[in-house]
Amino acid sequence: MELGLVGLGKMGGNMRERIRRAGHTVIGYDRNPDPADVHSLEELVGKLKSPRVVWVMVPAGAPTQATVDELAGLLEPGDVVVDGGNSRWTDDEKHAEELGAKGIGFVDAGVSGGVWGLQNGYALMVGGDAENIARVQPVFDALKPEGEFGFVHAGKVGAGHFSKMVHNGIEYAMMQAYAEGWELLEKVDSVTDVREVFRSWQEGTVIRSWLLDLAVNALDGDEHLDKLKGYAEDSGEGRWTVEAAIDNAVPLPAITASLFARFASRQDDSPQMKMIAALRNQFGGHAVETK
Repeated sequence: MELGLVGLGKMGGNMRERIRRAGHTVIGYDRNPDPADVHSLEELVGKLKSPRVVWVMVPAGAPTQATVDELAGLLEPGDVVVDGGNSRWTDDEKHAEELGAKGIGFVDAGVSGGVWGLQNGYALMVGGDAENIARVQPVFDALKPEGEFGFVHAGKVGAGHFSKMVHNGIEYAMMQAYAEGWELLEKVDSVTDVREVFRSWQEGTVIRSWLLDLAVNALDGDEHLDKLKGYAEDSGEGRWTVEAAIDNAVPLPAITASLFARFASRQDDSPQMKMIAALRNQFGGHAVETK
């Protein structure tokens, strides 16, 4: 089939290559002209045969909204737009309504796989009407990993991105657990080869995972992570997961704590720890460090 792909960054560029390797035609557009096949959304739409499928892989929020707005004016009834970025699920409902008013279908696709997706395939969680998803199925089949798993029609519009959001929240908590265990192992004198302890967990243990494999890869490149600063950003989906938990009264203590740990990583001199140190000094006479 033919596909228009908007956004050819780290994910989008590799996705275009994987889809082409499966024998499909992909016409790509990016604001950066170097990787682009066309130089405008109008040109991209004009090169696709009707009915068209256009997959959007741009940052969530205003960039996605602007792209959907422009496509709404260019596409025709019977065409389908897929948002494969990291949009908030509530935006999907708005986009589906906007496009649906013009007879254009909408599918939201949560995509996981990162920079390894070209080689290993992408896990896909999609939401929308079965008819629209069926139109895109050859592309989903090209992108997913080989084998039985890696693709799910999760439910109605928004279900794909909601599922991917929860996936990323779980990812936050798993990474935090590995990080805390690594720090404790590094701290004690009795463990003399932390990297090989992590490596030993890759087979036969209940905590083996791809994240563990990636941790070992990182330690192979920098055994004690001396080259890195202890600072971690968050993509936004961890926050949305916690907000959704509050809205639905679902307790998420591990995921919430892992998100707050990232916030703490950005403080060179934690204001909270100042108060804790002051209180410990007040009630127990514990020593404090001054600048």
